Amino acid sequence: METVDTYGVRPMFKLLTDNGFLAVCSEAKGLIDISHEMDTPATIAPFPPGYFEVFDLKPNGKVQSIQMDQFHCCTKEPAHAIYDSVERLHTSFDEETVKSNIRSLFENAVRKRLMAHRRIGCLLSGGLDSSLVAAMLVKLSKEEKLQYPIQTFAIGSEDSPDILAARKVAAHIGSEHHEVTFSVEEGIQAIEDVIFHLETYDISTIRSSVGMYLVSKYIREKTDSVVIFSGEGSDELTQGYIYFHKAPTPRAAAEDSVRLLKELYLFAVLRADRITAAHGLELRVPFLDHRLTAYYLSLPEEMRIPRHGVEKHLLRESFKGLNLIPDEILWRRKEAFSEGMSSIKKSWYAYLQDHLESMVNDDQMEQVQKTFLHIPPPTKEAYYFRQVFEKHFPGRAEWLSHYWMPCWIGASDPSARTLSIYKPDKE
Repeated sequence: METVDTYGVRPMFKLLTDNGFLAVCSEAKGLIDISHEMDTPATIAPFPPGYFEVFDLKPNGKVQSIQMDQFHCCTKEPAHAIYDSVERLHTSFDEETVKSNIRSLFENAVRKRLMAHRRIGCLLSGGLDSSLVAAMLVKLSKEEKLQYPIQTFAIGSEDSPDILAARKVAAHIGSEHHEVTFSVEEGIQAIEDVIFHLETYDISTIRSSVGMYLVSKYIREKTDSVVIFSGEGSDELTQGYIYFHKAPTPRAAAEDSVRLLKELYLFAVLRADRITAAHGLELRVPFLDHRLTAYYLSLPEEMRIPRHGVEKHLLRESFKGLNLIPDEILWRRKEAFSEGMSSIKKSWYAYLQDHLESMVNDDQMEQVQKTFLHIPPPTKEAYYFRQVFEKHFPGRAEWLSHYWMPCWIGASDPSARTLSIYKPDKE
């Protein structure tokens, strides 16, 4: 039997031939050179998160799939909840009760992930999600009497909003803080390695992976932290993306939240897992705890939408007045990781687009529909990403079903900074 967790935090790819040869790997690149009794390349596909598959093993060593079923969906409380250390939650949807339940589930999600034989650290962008994770991690590490201080890691240009915000959080929570600065040139030089490790050509995923790749490299080379906590999953769960302000109805917002969670293995979780693993790090994501996500998604749709012009309002309110993180961070507006680490003068993606303008010519763009039949690249930046992908994984474009893109606003670029509703925090 083979299976993958509900969100694909730890991914798996499968190769199964018509004559019963089965191979699986956590990265697709581990399967592409297999040619066992095959006249043509076999299909390699990601195993769907939340499912299991049962095989009948034949005497000759070949297999036959006999059952494929879903064992868990993000909207359902997991069966193991009855064994959880969290006391049974109050079922009322009174707002104070809900906020108390969210705090309890989040604390438990961090606590249960403290089990480790290697040193624990945390990525810290200075945004709401990573700050809550880092603060709770430091708090619980003291309660559990860990024998070392928690290290936190931020990356960006010297004047980037993330670097400045993360510095404030680290001082507030008392972590051993590390700042990694990088130049545009270093970021551009990392692009090909990033695409190779990601196994995707999605625009947003690649942009945001560069910073994570460089900070993960620093962690591996300069520190002894190996188990790395991160805030992935919160934006999808708590409707944190800027475009949720334009959701036509609470129902539409709730449905898109579930869609995003189900697609995490193609985008944010793919990035976080693959890029940290490339440097031998182990990722842990408390916001994707099954009990926490199931509870949050069970709340009335009207409670989960942005309120008073602020996304993730319910999550912020749940930690209001606790001094877990500074108030200015608790109410800091959403910044995508690839943008928060950018200079306030010019975004990382804008520098990247300028550089790649000369790498792809106009004639190539005119022929793009013929060159790439599956998801033709819409820009020169996307064209270059696709070229690098095809260099390493020729003929495997179907691994991506669509580009990540904001809904409801006719967006042509995934960056929040290109949206008319984007309002940066004033530093």
